[in-house]
Amino acid sequence: MSKRDYYEVLGVARDADENTIKRAYRKLAMKYHPDRNPDDSAAAENFREVTEAYEVLTDPDKRTRYDQYGHAGVDDQMQDFWGRGGAQDSHAFRDFGDMFGDVFGDMFGFGGGGGRSGRGADLRYNLSLTLEEAASGREVELKIPRHETCGGCQGSGARPGTNPVPCNTCGGHGQVQMQQGFFAVRRTCPTCHGSGTRIESPCVECGGSGRVKVTKKLKIKVPAGVYDGAQVRVSGEGESGQHGSPAGDLYVIISLKEHPIFEREGADLYCTMPVTFPQATLGSEVDAPTLEGKVKIKIPAGTEGGRVFRLRGHGVPDVRNGGQKGDLYVRVQIAVPKKMSSRQAQLLREFANETGDEVYPERSSFLGKVKDFWDELSGEAK
Repeated sequence: MSKRDYYEVLGVARDADENTIKRAYRKLAMKYHPDRNPDDSAAAENFREVTEAYEVLTDPDKRTRYDQYGHAGVDDQMQDFWGRGGAQDSHAFRDFGDMFGDVFGDMFGFGGGGGRSGRGADLRYNLSLTLEEAASGREVELKIPRHETCGGCQGSGARPGTNPVPCNTCGGHGQVQMQQGFFAVRRTCPTCHGSGTRIESPCVECGGSGRVKVTKKLKIKVPAGVYDGAQVRVSGEGESGQHGSPAGDLYVIISLKEHPIFEREGADLYCTMPVTFPQATLGSEVDAPTLEGKVKIKIPAGTEGGRVFRLRGHGVPDVRNGGQKGDLYVRVQIAVPKKMSSRQAQLLREFANETGDEVYPERSSFLGKVKDFWDELSGEAK
């Protein structure tokens, strides 16, 4: 049976770049991979077909010959690549292993010598701060439970005076070669988990793990203006790696406690401040709260509820913009008396009797609109 065009096999244009070809191959190879389609000969053949197309089209020399002469320009090399026994040739296996690991190493966890770094795990610490602490910044001491390299064996896991020996399963390579369908792959050794060694005489302090559990005291600097959900990364302060490998990192996640007065949006603060009816009507000077203390605000005569006063520079530092402070927005709320003496009530009645709608222009305007609306309804009813 004649072979299909390689560009058609991968579903790409003839001028497709290498990244486009790789994405197309990744999608099709995941679809037809033998691990996902056991005992499916058609899927295995499709996988072989797309892999063959990928191998040719990502090799500049082979792609040039294929574009000029078609399958005849590369058929001999593809026969050598696959071999009659299903990738048994050692040179072909190495070429295919490099290609397969490049495309699928992250997906399947093998290829390219991965799995031997043993880097320690990253740790997460949740740190709760008040708004004041976040605004000013501070140094905090944390107690971090974690694993550190064992001092007795220096991370080797072996009793002092002895050494780990090569793993019997992988011969010290940390990987084993396995046959999967018609091709072979390398995977992390299941016995030594990639270390390539085994412990005959374990260290008594760590039991052979190479690490011991401790509580580490650590001081970190929280920058002024840190926001809710921010992460402070402390390099190398996570879990120690196995067998002397590098440690992971510590991520301190900031959460801010709810404040009784202020709400925060970015570097700006907001608050609602009640003022009395006489203060709003006659005008006055009142104390407004800020994170640094109180400041004077002049309330003009006739101030209405909902008016917002902007206090520049009384927000929090903008950690993302060089520490420049935001602003504080104070929203005025007219406070209504809930309890009054008989004398106070009488004075308020006298005030109401002495004033008409003319001193309340907003109310006069509203009542005028209501009257027009009712007149219109009455006319329609007639």
